[in-house]
Amino acid sequence: MKKTKKEVLLRLTKFVLKNYKISWGVVAICIIISSITSIISTLFIKSLIDDYVIPLTQVDNPEYASLAQTLFKLALILFIGVVCNYTHNLIMIFVSNGTLLKLRKDLFTSMEKLPISYFDQHSHGELMSVYTNDVDSFREMISRSLPTIFNSLITITFTVVSMIVLSIPLTIVSLILAFIMMRTTVALAMRSRTYFMEQQEKLAEVNGFIEEMMTGQKVVQVFCHEEEAKAKFAVINEGLRVAVYKANKIANIIMPVNGNLGNLGYVLIAVVGATLSLTGFVNLSLGTLVSFLTLNRNFMHPISMLSQQMNTVINASVGAERMFNMMDEEPEVNDGTIEFEAENVKGTFQLSHVDFGYTPEKQVLFDINLNVKDNEKIAFVGGTGAGKTSIINLITRFYEINSGSILFDGISIQDINKSDLRKCLGMVLQDTNLFSTTVMENIRYGRLNATDEECIEAAKLIGSDDFIRRLPNGYQTLLVNGGKNLSQGERQLLAITRAAVANPPVLIMDEATSSIDTHSEQLVQKGMDILMKGRTTFIIAHRLSTVRNADVINVLEHGHIIEQGNHEQLLSLKGKYYQLYTGSSSILID
Repeated sequence: MKKTKKEVLLRLTKFVLKNYKISWGVVAICIIISSITSIISTLFIKSLIDDYVIPLTQVDNPEYASLAQTLFKLALILFIGVVCNYTHNLIMIFVSNGTLLKLRKDLFTSMEKLPISYFDQHSHGELMSVYTNDVDSFREMISRSLPTIFNSLITITFTVVSMIVLSIPLTIVSLILAFIMMRTTVALAMRSRTYFMEQQEKLAEVNGFIEEMMTGQKVVQVFCHEEEAKAKFAVINEGLRVAVYKANKIANIIMPVNGNLGNLGYVLIAVVGATLSLTGFVNLSLGTLVSFLTLNRNFMHPISMLSQQMNTVINASVGAERMFNMMDEEPEVNDGTIEFEAENVKGTFQLSHVDFGYTPEKQVLFDINLNVKDNEKIAFVGGTGAGKTSIINLITRFYEINSGSILFDGISIQDINKSDLRKCLGMVLQDTNLFSTTVMENIRYGRLNATDEECIEAAKLIGSDDFIRRLPNGYQTLLVNGGKNLSQGERQLLAITRAAVANPPVLIMDEATSSIDTHSEQLVQKGMDILMKGRTTFIIAHRLSTVRNADVINVLEHGHIIEQGNHEQLLSLKGKYYQLYTGSSSILID
């Protein structure tokens, strides 16, 4: 849902102040004291000139003791200002880091609650851009912009009061110039915000493309697509350059414009003040005029600082909107109230008249009907996009059916607690996901309370124990970059071992042996047969040899189940399965 600028800034402010109210209070007090000491030092110029410098020049033997005493008091006041300034900067380091810690935690917590569909619709680079670029712009705002803005506002307030005390006519002139500066700043800032939003979006697009190219670099090089990749990146990169140029073209002229207006105001105040004093229209001493000019400079400087920080605040608000959008995404609904215990599950499934589409415009499954008995092996085969993986996505409730029903042990899966449902389902996917930790911990990921002995036993069962022991540190070998120091087949064996440790009543094998060579496949098939014994198993495979022993093979085409039966029955039909098995079909098997 699109948020207004006001809503974003208000929520941003609440988030920043929420957990560190006392710290922010101390920072505010320190900034106020620091601003007061700065004003006092400026007002001292009037006293210095009118009460000390001019009188001392008019006597033959001037006495400097009182001047020295006054200067000492001023030095003490300025020292207090320095201490307060140092203190507030020190506290801001603590506050900014703590706030960012909370922000990243909230972002990650929200992300872990999102449905799979969200990650299917957003690239990894786009999501990483939120954690890096948007969080960094937020950090810049907290650590620098907010204290500067508050300091500027306090300084402006105290300065205006002091200017009124010194000279009302000159104050009116200063306020008119300040109003012109603020109007100019706001107008330019509002125009640049749209471009800053486009800049962040283009930056996320660049990060997403780079992440995609890094992941698929082997494919790029194998097909000699380096030049095409560079050309496409050049287009995306140019889009980012244009967006950055548009955003900063307007934003970067704010400071020069305000600087020139400030210099113009300084000269104008000097001219007006001198004229009023010489004509006798108002009684202005030399000290008063010099002090007022210094105050005017102090007055224009924080306004200029405000305009400078406007860019950072706008950029942070754009990033905050993207972060809040992620945190506000609807979490995955766990509306099931029935609790399941894996050890009591039989493993039967009934799919009745199931229809499904990832989007309302495109339906991918039509009237799917399955009756799965406990301990059966159910296979799905068919061409790319036939709907095999979509059925698995519905069984695991990664996506919800449009119509029909799916029963698990006679209970609608929509009534079963999602966590309990998924604990009953062990999955081995085509894309193996290993983590940057030891081999042992990657195996234990299937069941976190599994002992080392249970993990080793599972490895022996699957057939991965032999290659693991040949690794430099055996089960304690560290995997790097998702297991890139292992072969694809070895990574797949670890994923199967992880499923074995989980020991679920239902197994899902989604192209589980697709990356294993023929020799390794034969080695692991025995372990898989043992693993599948006594469990309901769903198998998606492009090697039809791996589904020959399935109790029921479902042949899908364009979202329809067109054939059902075991291997011999389907071959005897001389239909689509026969064509796929004998290689006479032109359909690609994924």
